[in-house]
Amino acid sequence: MLSVYIPRGTSLERVTVESGEALPDGTVWLDLVRPTAQEDHTVTQSLGIELPTREEMQEIEVSSRLYIENGARFMTAMLMSHSDTTTPKATPVTFILAGHRLATVRYDEPRPFAIVSHKLARICPPHITGEIVLMDLLDAVIDRAADILERIGAEVDQISHAIFEPEDSAGPISYNEVLKELGRKGDLTSKVRESLVSVGRLVLFLTNESEGLKWTKDIRAQLKSMQRDVTSLTDHASYITNKVTFLLDAMLGVVNIQQNNIIKIFSVAAVVLMPPTLIASIYGMNFKHMPELDWHYSYPIVLVVMVAAAILPYMYFKWKKWL
Repeated sequence: MLSVYIPRGTSLERVTVESGEALPDGTVWLDLVRPTAQEDHTVTQSLGIELPTREEMQEIEVSSRLYIENGARFMTAMLMSHSDTTTPKATPVTFILAGHRLATVRYDEPRPFAIVSHKLARICPPHITGEIVLMDLLDAVIDRAADILERIGAEVDQISHAIFEPEDSAGPISYNEVLKELGRKGDLTSKVRESLVSVGRLVLFLTNESEGLKWTKDIRAQLKSMQRDVTSLTDHASYITNKVTFLLDAMLGVVNIQQNNIIKIFSVAAVVLMPPTLIASIYGMNFKHMPELDWHYSYPIVLVVMVAAAILPYMYFKWKKWL
């Protein structure tokens, strides 16, 4: 689908262009979502550039993601998509600055695009250009990454509380579920960090190009602010990753302690019951000459001895604080 955005007074109007139609005059932003060959051809003829294919967008070399061709700046970054579901993913999005027009090529629905589209539909700066739309998109991408990291941090704190303060939980803890939840948080954090690293490279590329493009001082200051934000968020993502790793190790340690306690109980029970079992085994023999068998009080005596033999090891363990 090809959507174009045209300034209309104080707002940016979205117009859907059908295959084969010419682009309207005054187009500032061209947004291609899963473009067809015809839509690709339309944008290529309009901007005089070749759009990257989906396979080219997925290449990881910096030279394949950030480059200049025919006077246009091509910038590909990994953006978060479906981050609120159980199957989050980082999807490649290409931003193309050709003159004062912005073209975006994507095959998914990252939320920042909807946010910026709705924002500019309400109000947009006068004399808006593709550079301003790009700044709004990057700002929304960074804000979205910050929101995701904040949510992950709060959820990881809840998991930490459940591991170290299980008595405060509403019900029994399922360590299998805790392990799966930590795995999901770690996977989501790694994807956010991957996205931030790619966005940071894109912002650095724009910062280096801003002098040659003669952008205003405000845009250059905004780029520097974005660089600082990306750096701090990347550090925060690394912190959350380390915390998730720590909680995984801690949870495995708690599980091992519980297993050791269970094994200790069985070991103590075996030691406590060993002397009574030995006594019962001795007097369970069918030898002909066993004088104790003829005693009148042999049965209660043996019972008392067996009970004492069980109690003494137990008391010894308690004295040694092994129980």
